[in-house]
Amino acid sequence: MISEDNVLRIGTRGSPLALAQTNTVCALLAEAYPDLKTEIVVIKTSGDWNPEDGEVRLSEAQGGKGQFAKEIELALLAGEIDAAVHSMKDMDSNLPDGLVIDHMLPREDPRDALLFSSKNKELADSGQFDRRGFEALPADMVVGTASVRRGAFVLSERPDLKIKPFRGNVQTRIDKLRDENSPSEVGCTFLAMAGMRRLGIADEADVVLEPEVMLPAAGQGAVGVEVRGSDENVLSIFSHISCFKTIVCVKSEREVLRVLDGTCHTSIGAYAELDNGEIWLRVRVVSLDGQHSFKDELRAPVATVQDAIEVGHKLGKKLKAEIPAEILTGILSDGE
Repeated sequence: MISEDNVLRIGTRGSPLALAQTNTVCALLAEAYPDLKTEIVVIKTSGDWNPEDGEVRLSEAQGGKGQFAKEIELALLAGEIDAAVHSMKDMDSNLPDGLVIDHMLPREDPRDALLFSSKNKELADSGQFDRRGFEALPADMVVGTASVRRGAFVLSERPDLKIKPFRGNVQTRIDKLRDENSPSEVGCTFLAMAGMRRLGIADEADVVLEPEVMLPAAGQGAVGVEVRGSDENVLSIFSHISCFKTIVCVKSEREVLRVLDGTCHTSIGAYAELDNGEIWLRVRVVSLDGQHSFKDELRAPVATVQDAIEVGHKLGKKLKAEIPAEILTGILSDGE
């Protein structure tokens, strides 16, 4: 139910990217429903980073990447907001009882981008990375990322490199990387192209990595709207701004995560494309030390969201039977 004053209250994190995404949702709603009023409710989450936190990864014991949504979901369940806007790659594969994400905006560029520090910019400018990939990175380069997926995928190609946690919102990470006076020793980092595009800073990317080089995280580039499953009125409202193609692909990717039961210490890439009624789902799982890698893919015709979920379920089951449990739980690692 929308509040008594006929205002749709939409919860979000307070980062510039989260607000940009939520403003896009509100703008689309305004086009579809000129008389509908919306209110953005900023909610601080336990996953939000502060400089005093230091360069540490999210704690699995405290909820892993679910910390980006926990407080927002509690507000949704309590009826304090009517809907929530999330980056789908930050969402746990299992939602709290009573909540659903059945609506998503058209997907932005799902690829990862590599950004170099000022002193290493020549790697991009010279085209060395384009020709040689991760082999072009100097042996002493520190790769800054809080993503276990990105870190493990790099180590699978370059086990000699050092991975260092590197956190903050999009612009914060760029500033820390580019500042020549920064105490950080990080030589390069990764950011999602989708986020940079939505913030209007896509030109900050030094190298855009194709899925064949760095398979994206499940849901990367997609913005989802979470609502109470029983709230048919709100569900109906968002159905008019939702993208079926995005939902089909992301639901398939997220089903793989659910079946593999990965944690925030499991490095999994999952990316689906839909073309002419056929889905192409690719998945890669790498141990945290990069020494063990498993990948598979599946193509199948799909007509419904449930068809896509079944494709993800089938591929997830196949991989789970092949991958040692200690890799999926994140136990087999280099201690990073």
